[in-house]
Amino acid sequence: MITLASILLVAWLLDRLLGDPNSWHPIVGMGRLIGWGEKRLNRGRLRGLKGGLYNGSLVVASFIFLRLLFDKILPQTESLLGTWGYEVLVWSLEVVGVFLMLSGTTLVREVKAVFLALEQSLEAGRRQVARIVGRDTQQLDTQEVRTAALETLSENLSDGVIAPLFWWMLLGLPGMVAYKMINTQDSMIGYRNQRYKAYGCFSARLDDLANYVPARLTALLMLLSAGRLDLIGFVLRNGPRHASPNSGYPEAALAGILGCRFGGPHDYFGQRVDKPFIGEEDRPLAYSDATQSIRINRLSEVLMLVLSVLGHYALS
Repeated sequence: MITLASILLVAWLLDRLLGDPNSWHPIVGMGRLIGWGEKRLNRGRLRGLKGGLYNGSLVVASFIFLRLLFDKILPQTESLLGTWGYEVLVWSLEVVGVFLMLSGTTLVREVKAVFLALEQSLEAGRRQVARIVGRDTQQLDTQEVRTAALETLSENLSDGVIAPLFWWMLLGLPGMVAYKMINTQDSMIGYRNQRYKAYGCFSARLDDLANYVPARLTALLMLLSAGRLDLIGFVLRNGPRHASPNSGYPEAALAGILGCRFGGPHDYFGQRVDKPFIGEEDRPLAYSDATQSIRINRLSEVLMLVLSVLGHYALS
């Protein structure tokens, strides 16, 4: 258990200190593989079948490769490195792998930057929030820019930290990497527009399945972190309002804690999408709301670290 705890703690601290690396991040490589297949297969007939087979194979291959690496390939180095050297190598690779699969700090920095940019101008805030949201931002007002940033912060807590740790708890680093492949596919091709609706359908549905438990767990951890378990009913009422079967739960948790309202109509790729509101109180958001939200995120991450170690130890 001490070894498991040290892996997660060091990896999480690296994420806190460094955030995401840029060009050499493995997610960039995942994105290139996904994009390569999309350019060549998302055409003609049977797009859904081709997308499912190709993107599903990427998920399976990423899981199998890491299982083989840790179970078959690396043990062969023990005779060369000795027991101590082999254990240090495996521990180091686990730490680096977990660190690279976590993405809590980078988005926290981006959200802070959105609120700070708005102090300069609305246009600066729109440009900054466009870095982290998929919706069109050119027509957003100040309140909508802040809302978009905090919605993304709550969703990323689930996608970027809680869900990866959940799958690490169940399946180790191979499961964590496979999850990130699924999630990256959804962020690239999981849209319901004309281009991706058929080709990305499999990836979008797989992402829904992979995030089903983590999203609800994220909402619970947020309420625990804020000392607001009285909001469970609020989350259960508002979470299902979101078009996504999962994103609404962390959003509802944060909306309840802040006493604000998320959701509503948004523009995506020039098309208006009417989304229901999550929460009732349409009050102005301020930088203090971002500070409180970030604190809740960090406390939720710590709770998940503890849960992941205990769960992985119990299952192993």
